[in-house]
Amino acid sequence: MNVYESILDRMIEFFVEHDDIKPDLKGYEDWICRLGESHGQNISNITYILSTDSHLLDLNRQYLEHDFFTDVLTFDLGTGGELAGDIYISLDRVMENAAEQDLSWEEELRRVMAHGLLHLLGEDDSTKQEILRMRELENEALELFHVKQ
Repeated sequence: MNVYESILDRMIEFFVEHDDIKPDLKGYEDWICRLGESHGQNISNITYILSTDSHLLDLNRQYLEHDFFTDVLTFDLGTGGELAGDIYISLDRVMENAAEQDLSWEEELRRVMAHGLLHLLGEDDSTKQEILRMRELENEALELFHVKQ
């Protein structure tokens, strides 16, 4: 497979469904591909939907039967070993979390984007130990973002 075919095999899309926040996502596609590759996976099709608290709350209730706000929901759509899925992110949560942690909202957005992809890569965050591992992997992903190729 040549480089051109490899690029055609990967699709990363971004949809912003928020009236007030419009992030600049230039360079994010390359970063996400590199993040997948750093975990030994090539991305087939990933869609990031950047939305609102109310949208993610509706999804959380409908699909997970959880009645609370969340910053990210990941839906694995991969078959046959391909890395594919939809990652929904609440920009409202990202903004609030960033303010609480005294971070830029762009950095928090990248952390949440990485978090969603890490779930597709098989990482979980149900136990304290898994949460610590997830945080380490998120930090590595953030460092990778700042490494320009």
